[in-house]
Amino acid sequence: MKPFPALTLCLVTACAPAVSPAWIAASNSTPTVTTGLPTASVARGALFAQANCSSCHASGPTGASPLPAAAPLREISRRYPVEQLGEAFAEGFVSTHSAMPEFVLDAGQNRDLLAYLASIQTE
Repeated sequence: MKPFPALTLCLVTACAPAVSPAWIAASNSTPTVTTGLPTASVARGALFAQANCSSCHASGPTGASPLPAAAPLREISRRYPVEQLGEAFAEGFVSTHSAMPEFVLDAGQNRDLLAYLASIQTE
């Protein structure tokens, strides 16, 4: 596994809140032209982010992170090009902060999460 020391993308599954249909609709409102992937991929990525990241990070297109030190996912591209995160997600990475678990995504999860992240990035 390659360390990805500064990455603060938290994929915590234990205490993530339930996904609401309104949140899915809001997160899916961004056109997929950004990613070139079908809306279904973006929606699956939104579900994955909500289930696995939202206990620490703001995982939707708006709102504050529950953990103030955790950057909102919509701002991740300010630190890392989203398209370059695919390798880290596929191979696994370790963060320097102890609350961030080590994880590895399968090909479908990787594609969907990257599609979603690309769809919500802010300038």
